[in-house]
Amino acid sequence: MAMDAYQASPTAGPRCSELTRALDEPLAGTSSVAAGWLCIEQAGPWGREALTESHIDPAVGAELAARVHGTGIRIALIRRAGSHPDRHRPTPHRVYLAHTAPGRSWLERADVADPKELLDLDFTAFAAGRPSGLGTLVETPVLLVCTNGRRDVCCALLGRPVAAALATRHGEAVWECNHIGGHRFSPTAIVLPSGYSYGRLDVESADRLLTAGAEVNLAHCRGRSSWSTAGQIAELAVRARIGDLDPDTLRVAGTDPAGSVEVTHVDGRRWLVTVVEHTAPALRSASCGAAPTPSVSLRAAAVRELVTD
Repeated sequence: MAMDAYQASPTAGPRCSELTRALDEPLAGTSSVAAGWLCIEQAGPWGREALTESHIDPAVGAELAARVHGTGIRIALIRRAGSHPDRHRPTPHRVYLAHTAPGRSWLERADVADPKELLDLDFTAFAAGRPSGLGTLVETPVLLVCTNGRRDVCCALLGRPVAAALATRHGEAVWECNHIGGHRFSPTAIVLPSGYSYGRLDVESADRLLTAGAEVNLAHCRGRSSWSTAGQIAELAVRARIGDLDPDTLRVAGTDPAGSVEVTHVDGRRWLVTVVEHTAPALRSASCGAAPTPSVSLRAAAVRELVTD
């Protein structure tokens, strides 16, 4: 069986995505945290740890993982939607580099003959927001839909149909990806370069993420990877409060020792968001086949606008 083929028989009991829907587990604050993303095309099967369990040289994959450790850069493998056999012929690998800071986000596209070439990147400068110069800066966003069934069966069963349908509409703006976290919220996806992650998508809600001037879709948004978990929750709470869906208007200014998060607007307004821990009374599984555990999450308890002198 291919490494990323999902299980032929269903997992015992409800799947993790069904359980979290039934519990209405909140999406906000569940995005991966990353200042930048390095996306590497690799056709063929992916294992659970795709960077070292795919047709990329495992030594190169391991070294790339070591190089980005601690920099704030996250690596994702991508492949074209639909059938994706690796024919073991020399073909270019599409690469996307994205910096996610609001107002300073950018997306760079390149092609490399071998992922080993990426070891020459300055990952510290990349994380700080400096384009690598490896490729060309592009204006059109890309959508990565998680489909790695070896990571979780829900990603394969629910993500692949969404990716396939969108690819017929948007072509190379849509890619399958290996893992962006939160598979219990499948179908999940991330828009680059903004870094906003989404969950519980369907084809139409995902399609709207790629329309020109797309706004933040609060109904499906998990948060912006630029921010910490608390920061993601606070930013989305302010958006819901003021009805501002422009991805570049809000910043997370910081968190105080009590856990309150300050969010600022480009027009000078400021808010203090109180974020508290919440434990749901029912158990849920973080992934298919995992033992049920309490659903512990952070939530915005209050949003207070600060008066500017």
